[in-house]
Amino acid sequence: MVSVPPLRFDRGARRIALWGLTTISTVALLFSYKTSTSSSTSAEAGTTTPTTGTTTAAAPSTASTSTYTGTVTGAAADTRWGPVQVRVTVASGRITAVDVVQQPDSNGRDEEINAQAVPELVSETLQAQSAQVDAVSGATYTSEGYVQSLQSALDQAGLA
Repeated sequence: MVSVPPLRFDRGARRIALWGLTTISTVALLFSYKTSTSSSTSAEAGTTTPTTGTTTAAAPSTASTSTYTGTVTGAAADTRWGPVQVRVTVASGRITAVDVVQQPDSNGRDEEINAQAVPELVSETLQAQSAQVDAVSGATYTSEGYVQSLQSALDQAGLA
């Protein structure tokens, strides 16, 4: 009888097999990765606080001849992550305060983003005295909803 030596992989075949398994494992891990848009909180996901900023170009404020005094609540603007609604206080045609009545807060990530974005948007509004404010980096949907609701409130107050 003829004895047959055991089958052995050469080095090239081993490398190819290892590469294939590594590639499959990597793809599986990528597809199972939970992004920041998932419903988990930031503590569970282990995310860090993002830095936010606005673009440097500031829109000029529009002159207003309104002498309206009072508080107006803008229409709620529906965004991808939830509604945004603002209440504007106006004295003699000038915006004196902006309160955010509703903002996305369905998870920790929303709260984290809005904790930085909302004060920045309010500050820019008070400076610009209009709805022409720059979006906050990292909070695009909140910024867009804020501007829509703010414009609604300003239209009601006659400060368009």
